[in-house]
Amino acid sequence: MQDRNFDDLADKFSQNIYGTRKGQVRQAIVWDELEALLPTLPAGSLKVLDAGGGVGQVSSGLAARGHQVVLCDLSAEMLKLAEAHALAAGVSHNMQFKQISAQQVGEHLDTQVDLVLFHAVLEWVAHPEEVLQALWHTLKPGGVLSLMFYNAHGLTFRTLTLGNFGYMRANMSKRKKRTLSPDFPRDPDDVTRWLTNCGFEIERRAGIRVFCDYMKPQPGAGKSVEEIIEMERRFCRQEPFLSLGRYIHVTARKPSQKDQL
Repeated sequence: MQDRNFDDLADKFSQNIYGTRKGQVRQAIVWDELEALLPTLPAGSLKVLDAGGGVGQVSSGLAARGHQVVLCDLSAEMLKLAEAHALAAGVSHNMQFKQISAQQVGEHLDTQVDLVLFHAVLEWVAHPEEVLQALWHTLKPGGVLSLMFYNAHGLTFRTLTLGNFGYMRANMSKRKKRTLSPDFPRDPDDVTRWLTNCGFEIERRAGIRVFCDYMKPQPGAGKSVEEIIEMERRFCRQEPFLSLGRYIHVTARKPSQKDQL
């Protein structure tokens, strides 16, 4: 098994993820979670690692606030898009771009970082525990991992509501390997276990797109994105809705040294 490189699908990935209603909902909830965790980190300019950062939508937003960001990705094409996005946003001076894997990034950092973004990558890597352990070592004591992963339970529920029973009987195995459908949807219990084994303390969880993917087409004018985001925010941190999100965001902290004693 190999980790996924998106050189062949970089433009399509960018358009499908960020240029849609789904992308707007995803960005809104992720930023809500970041707004909650940022005040818990040291004041001033933070050192941020965006591991597998893609086009850098979130990390460029952090760079715009004065934080220093290193964005790494396996895909040269993704990095080109990320650099172009940073240039257009006027934040290139606060960002560095490295074509390396998340597993290797610790070897290329001068110092440990305050915040690691690892968004929509865990479902593409073949050895998730190894990656999470590598990211643990890049964090300062007291630093935070912002992890978002593709939820196996959300995929199951979506498949059932569409009536794709043949796909279910085939254990939801992909027929085509080079698609935007993640290779390894993750069970939240597995992710929790992996994080705990690394030593992380989980502080917050939120579902992302807990209902909007399941909405039936409406006759006439549909609901606005703003209305959908309002309701997503209302239910995304409550069970059972949280566990049905297409993605789940986890805020996980590396304990400070005094906590580890």
